[in-house]
Amino acid sequence: MKPIIGVTALYDEGKTSIWMLPGYLDGIAQAGGIPVILPLHAEDSDADALLRAVDGLLFTGGHDVDPALYGEEPIVECGPACPARDAVERRFFEKAMAVDMPVFGICRGLQLFNALLGGTLYQDIPAQFSESAVVHGRPAPGGAASHKVSILKNSPLYELMDTERITVNSYHHQGVRTLAPGLLPAAIAEDGLVEAIYAPHKAYLRAVQWHPEFDFETDEHSRKLFRDFVQACTGKK
Repeated sequence: MKPIIGVTALYDEGKTSIWMLPGYLDGIAQAGGIPVILPLHAEDSDADALLRAVDGLLFTGGHDVDPALYGEEPIVECGPACPARDAVERRFFEKAMAVDMPVFGICRGLQLFNALLGGTLYQDIPAQFSESAVVHGRPAPGGAASHKVSILKNSPLYELMDTERITVNSYHHQGVRTLAPGLLPAAIAEDGLVEAIYAPHKAYLRAVQWHPEFDFETDEHSRKLFRDFVQACTGKK
C-alpha cells in the first residue's frame, strides 16, 4: 500500500484562502506516495486523529517563522508571520516527534524545525548576515539554479546524493543562525549558511533550505529527496 503523506497547507491572507503549490503534491505522488493537505486549524484530539491516518509529514515553505518561537522580537526586515500556521504546525511537529514519525521540511519547514527544537534564525539574511555574497533570495521562486551547496560527507544527504556539491534553487531571506541541539548540518552554502539538516537520533528528520518542489521533474537530485522521504514513510528504510 502506498504511504499517505500529510502536507502542511499554505495560506493567503489577501484572499483569506488555503492553497497549495502542485509541486509538493506531485513530487510526493511521483515518488510513490499519496499526498493529503492538512487543515490550517486542528485541535489536539483532531491532530492526533490526523496523525494516525498518515505515515509521514511534509512541512512546506511560505511565511516567515514568528521570532517569538525562538525568543526574539521581530526586526523591521522580518516578514509577516502566520500565527495559525505556526500553531498548527508546531502541534503536528511535536506529536510527530513523540512517535518518531518521518518528517521532511522544505525552506520554512527547515527553519521551523530549527526554531521548535531550540535554535535561532536570521530574521533577514541581508540585514543580519550582510557579509554573505551568496544570493539566497531570488526575485521569484522557480526551478532556476541559484547557488551551490557543499554536502557533508558524514551526512545521510551525502549517502543519498553521492556527491559533495550540487547547485540548488533558492528563495528565502531567513535562515539558520544557531543550529538547534540534536540537529546536524547536512549541507552548507559557500557563505557558511546551513542549507540542509538532519537529526541522527530520529528515524527520519530531514530538511532542505532550497525548493525541490519546483524542479523535481527536471532535476534528479530533487527527485531523490522526494523518493527518499516517501520510502522512509513506507517503513522500509
